[in-house]
Amino acid sequence: MDKKKVVVTGGTGYIASWIVRDLLKEGHEVRTTVRKLKDKEKYLHLLNLEKKYEGILKIYEADLIKAGSFNLAIEGADYVIHTASPFSVDSHLNPEKDLLEPAVQGTINVLEGVNQSKTVKRVVLTSSLAAIYGDNRDMRDFGIEAFDESMWNTTSSLKNNPYSYSKTMAEKKAWEIADQQERWDLVTIHPGFVFGPSLSKRVDATSIDTLRRLLSGAFRTGAPHLEYIFSDIRDIATGHIRAAFTEEAKGRYIIANENGSFLTMAKIIKQYYGNQYKLPRRKVPKLIVWAIAPMLGLSRQYIKNNVGYKLKADNSRSIKELKMSYRSLETTLIDHIEQLKKDELL
Repeated sequence: MDKKKVVVTGGTGYIASWIVRDLLKEGHEVRTTVRKLKDKEKYLHLLNLEKKYEGILKIYEADLIKAGSFNLAIEGADYVIHTASPFSVDSHLNPEKDLLEPAVQGTINVLEGVNQSKTVKRVVLTSSLAAIYGDNRDMRDFGIEAFDESMWNTTSSLKNNPYSYSKTMAEKKAWEIADQQERWDLVTIHPGFVFGPSLSKRVDATSIDTLRRLLSGAFRTGAPHLEYIFSDIRDIATGHIRAAFTEEAKGRYIIANENGSFLTMAKIIKQYYGNQYKLPRRKVPKLIVWAIAPMLGLSRQYIKNNVGYKLKADNSRSIKELKMSYRSLETTLIDHIEQLKKDELL
């Protein structure tokens, strides 16, 4: 493969770190952005990856809400992979300031940098299944067997699932900007709930925090029947890179595989580790979850629209066009737990 210059925004992030790693392994020049260059501890794992692989790593400082801050990193690049975006479902956040503004304005600022560059051929945007559906009940309400890339989240708002709304609005803005020019094209990637080994020892990613809480007994008394569609972090990285380098790739791609709940996860973990962890063994009735939702940082509307509904996503387009093959949820979880153990984070 020809060596390319690839920008990866938000390089210290859970997903971005794996993308940087795989690009370096393939020998490319990777330009990644961080919030503050002086916080070297946060990207030390990336510097160590550069020593291990033949690719070249360059690190730039950039801020999602600061116009022009991505321009230097993007200048002269071949591809841009935009992963940087806030992720939280905490109802105590200011949804407009903490989620919507950085997601949308960050997308605008990155794509303005792409427009100023004369070399970028393609932008790959990390979107989400959250931009395809808003609530779990949508699948039932729309009378469908599975979500696919033709669908858009039409039920979220700043008041209902603000994170999902921010991802939807950011992706729509990206397509709007892409459609206004003809020099570069846009491909979007749609992961589900992400698990899998982290390349750093940071534990502030929502997915990592969730797994640690599950293992430490936070749901020992029981878990709600709340289904997710899971993605392995390594599959997501592969999906981004293939979306960039596969010339025929276009449009949106779901990069997710199995569906299930915390109880599904607990069953897999128990089969492998026995009683080593304080895992949930029973389902908490929806009415109880609804009653205590505010104490969990969730809205009662979220519980009403999501607990107890089946979920499924159609990933066939990624398999056919990006030649994706997916790891099992069992592999994802066991590899993730072993990484947490190795790094003494459990």
